[in-house]
Formats: sequence, structure tokens, C-alpha cells
Amino acid sequence: MTDGPAQQYPPPGAPPRADPGPPPAAYPPPGQAPGQAPGIGPTPTGWAPYPSGPGPRPAPGLLLGAAHKPGALPLRPLNLGNIYDGAFRIIRFNPKATVGAAVLVTAVAMVIPIVVTIVLTFTVGIAVDASGELDAGASTADALGLLAAYGSLLVSLVVAQVGVVFVTGMVAHVTRAAAVGRRLGLGEAWAATHGKRWRLLGLTLVLNLAFFLLLLVYVLLWVVVVVAVDGEPWPVVIWGVVTVPAFVALCCWLWIRFYYLPVPALMLEPIGVFGAIGRGWALSSRQYWRTFGIALLTVLIVQFAGGLLTFPVSIIGNVAAIAAPEYATLLLILTQAVALVIQNAFVAPFLAAVTSVQYVDLRMRKEAFDVELMREAGIVPA
Repeated sequence: MTDGPAQQYPPPGAPPRADPGPPPAAYPPPGQAPGQAPGIGPTPTGWAPYPSGPGPRPAPGLLLGAAHKPGALPLRPLNLGNIYDGAFRIIRFNPKATVGAAVLVTAVAMVIPIVVTIVLTFTVGIAVDASGELDAGASTADALGLLAAYGSLLVSLVVAQVGVVFVTGMVAHVTRAAAVGRRLGLGEAWAATHGKRWRLLGLTLVLNLAFFLLLLVYVLLWVVVVVAVDGEPWPVVIWGVVTVPAFVALCCWLWIRFYYLPVPALMLEPIGVFGAIGRGWALSSRQYWRTFGIALLTVLIVQFAGGLLTFPVSIIGNVAAIAAPEYATLLLILTQAVALVIQNAFVAPFLAAVTSVQYVDLRMRKEAFDVELMREAGIVPA
């Protein structure tokens, strides 16, 4: 006799039993990935795993917790903290294309009044007092020299503003690239504006002309009211109390609906000048108060910070003008130029970055732009 159960044989006429082979591999329980150690728990949904087959793979860092933040921005609707954090990250990781560009265009523009004032100071001479005003006994040549010096400063301010417009267009491209984890240098950002530079100038001209015409109409209405009341003060006071707040509110509304978003729309979409204005209108629709609040807060912050940065330079310029009155005009213009460079180095890039990030945020909220950015970044939604 043998121990154990008796061996079972197939009945007569049945086919032979196949060799069962090695035992099958155990499958993981539901929710556990193959090869995952037991007890760790299911893989969170939304985390993009590394692909195992051939083909493009997302770069390291685009998985797990960073699956929806391949670059400077989370690819989802943004809050105020996300917008400001993204703007600072864009400037920090693209300094040449943001701060460097703003400093460059402002410094080049400010060379004009400095050179003109230096030439006039050491040739014709400009007789001014410590405040920069013309002395009582100054000659006609001194008056013309002072006029030329400050006239060149005014021209340079216009040139610097045009340069800042181009910087704003460059920052829009920098923001678009930073959203998918790319960095743009100064040359790359400038090259990205190719084909849109004249349109950008045209957009700036149209917007500024529209505001000028609006302001002109309002001033003419004031003139008509003052003439019509024939010197009576109370109608003028009532007109001012009613219309000044209304005009300010109208300007704020037009700022957000027409002026705020067209530049990034023009630079990042295949549209023209009026198409960009229409895109700004469409994106700010039903998002006015949120967009206005962030934009107004940003303007207040940069103006306050810019004032703090330039205040020491202005003090130095005034003290130097008192100490050396014969060079007062040169010293005042030189310090104003330096102050403007410092101010634009912070104000222009940050304002442009916040505006561009808000443009991206509104497109993610309204047009699922985040899906397009994820696809460009190589993120495959789970």
C-alpha cells in the first residue's frame, strides 16, 4: 500500500490530460498596480505614469504631484496667489527676457536726454537754480538750452514707453513658454514677436487714440456746461459731482474690457488688431470684477514699490543739484533717467507677467486651454 490519495486516471477513451505547467502568476488586487507592493494603496487618479512602450515620454517632474504644473503655472484655474507666484517665477527663471529687456529699452531711450544735456551744459550752458528752473537773469540761449534738455527728456519718455510695449509682447511669449516648462532668452523672446511688431504698435496707437478721443469729448462737455451756465457755480458743481465718478467708472470699465487683455491675445493668437480687442472683450465677459480687482491691486502694488525704489535716487539728485547748481539740469535729468530705468525694471515686467498670466487663466476657465498646454508639455491625462 502507498500513502496519500490514489492517483486518478482518465476514464477509458478520454483524451490524455495536458501538462498544467507552472502555476499562474498572482494578479494584484483591484486598485493595485502590477509590481506595486501590497499595503501601499491604489495609485491616485490623475497621476500620469511613465509609459512603458516606445514613443515620447514626459520629462521627469511632470508626474505625481507636479502632473499639472510642468512649469511656472498650475494648469488649472488660478487664484490670486497662483497668479502672483507665477508672475514672480516667470521673471525669476527668465530674467533676460523680462527684467533685462525692460532695462535695455529704457536705458537706450534715456541715453538721448543725457547726451543732449551734457552737450548743452558744456557748450551753451544752462543757467538754472537748484530746483531746475531757469534763473531770472538767464539769456535766450539758456532758455533754449533748458527747453531742448527737457524736450529731449519728453521724447525719451515716449520712446521708452514704445520699448515697454515691445517688452509686454515679449513677456506674453515668455509666459506661454513658462506655462509648459520652457525658458526663453532675450533673443528667443524677441524672435517670437516676429510678424506681430507692427500690429502691436498699431494696437497701442488705436487704444491710446481711443482714450484720447474719449477724454477730449469729456473736456468739451465741461466747456459747454461752463459756457451754458454763464458763471453760475452750482450747476458746475453738480455736473462735476455727478459726471466725474461716472467718467472714472467708465474708464475703469473700458480699461478691463478693451485695454487690458488685447496685447497677450494679439501676440499668442493668429488675429489682428481689432480681433485682439474683440478677444479681450470676450475673455473678460462675466469675469470683469475678478479681473479688475487683480489688475487694480497689481497697479497699486507696483506703483508703491516703484516709488520706494526710486525715492533714494530722487533724493540724491536733488541734493547734488543744490551742491552743484551749475550742473543742476544735468544732474536732475541723469537721476530721473536712472530712476526710470530702476522703476521699469520692476514695474514693466511684473505688470506684463500678471496680465499674461490672467490671459492664460481666463482661457483655461473658458476654453479648456489647460488641456492644450498639458498636451504640449507631454502630459497624458489619466
